[in-house]
Amino acid sequence: MLRIRFTARDLAMTRLAPSADPMWELSLSMHQLRLPGSNPFLEGWKQRTARRLQPYTPLRNEVALGLTLSPPRGYFPDFLTPYNGVEGFEAGMEGITSTDARRIKDEIDQLTVTDRSMVPIVEELRRGSAAGMQALESSLRAYHETAIAPVWNRITGAVEADRTRRMKDLADGGWAKLLDNLHPEARFRDDTFEIDKWGMDVDAELDLDGRGLLIIPSYFKEERQLMVLADTALPPVLLYPIDSSARLYANTDHDHLPALIGQTRARVLECAVTGGSTSVIATRVGISLPAASKHLDVLHRAGLVHRNRNQNTVHHLVTSLGLGLLNGAPALGGGSEAPISAPPAA
Repeated sequence: MLRIRFTARDLAMTRLAPSADPMWELSLSMHQLRLPGSNPFLEGWKQRTARRLQPYTPLRNEVALGLTLSPPRGYFPDFLTPYNGVEGFEAGMEGITSTDARRIKDEIDQLTVTDRSMVPIVEELRRGSAAGMQALESSLRAYHETAIAPVWNRITGAVEADRTRRMKDLADGGWAKLLDNLHPEARFRDDTFEIDKWGMDVDAELDLDGRGLLIIPSYFKEERQLMVLADTALPPVLLYPIDSSARLYANTDHDHLPALIGQTRARVLECAVTGGSTSVIATRVGISLPAASKHLDVLHRAGLVHRNRNQNTVHHLVTSLGLGLLNGAPALGGGSEAPISAPPAA
């Protein structure tokens, strides 16, 4: 178990990343590409990317260094996911290429390289040579162009959908509720965030010491556990896998909906995936409050949207039936009034 201890200052300094972090998505997608089995939401991406990166091809050879430094299990260097990566891919690449040579050596020393053919170039990078860093930059850029850039809009859309839901938790119950709902293997108790599974077989504690915590939602993070940086001296970061319903929504082509229920009502239903009050959904869609209320009432009576009143505010959230309609397939389970908390069972 990992215990992350918060003070009042830590909670004040904690923030949810404003968007997907391309450097984390790059490294974690490298893990997903080689993990056994497959997340059903990532199967299409995994097959397409594997075809493009077939062994012994020039492209596979070019990305090999990046893959070697990001094994699917166990430790991988923290310098591959710089703190400024959330500012964009180019900012992240600058963060990597400007990493102190001593730090690169120390972190690569903790890595086990199993591919003997990669040992020479990894050693070049470890020694701080310009050729080694140029090879790494070329490798990461080639992989990003092949595997990440083609689906970046989908990634950011899914992360934004998940982030909206987390912000509702923050508004309703503060950081305690957001952290408590972040993952089934974690909970927030008495100013301590307890994580049962975190990638290590030992118990550990992380005192934030007034630094706060940057919480980053991830499209490619495997769902079984959360992730933190190995080096506790670095600015504290927590990675979590986005909710499956957000990933499902981003993977879906919704072009069939307007013909069925109308353009505006379809947009209202889409906005209900991440949940919101009548006024919030009206603002997102760009319609008046009375118009949004009417559309939401129709969707509620049809069993597509669940609503919950809290004092003077009504919160709306898509149901299993509504998500099935968005996905172009019937919802499984038949409980049309149940709001979405997990993807329909396969």
